[in-house]
Amino acid sequence: MTDDPIAISDLADQAMQAAHRQGIGDEEIYQEVGSVVEVIFEAMENREGGIAA
Repeated sequence: MTDDPIAISDLADQAMQAAHRQGIGDEEIYQEVGSVVEVIFEAMENREGGIAA
């Protein structure tokens, strides 16, 4: 786990690549979550558990 923005960006890139390999396009991802980087950042902030704000 990290709060490093570069590491979070790398994780987002990996997630997008994995989605593309599964045939999930950018538009579908953006409609569902908006920014993948933001979702990962929020998850890292709330890694103790509970519901993200």
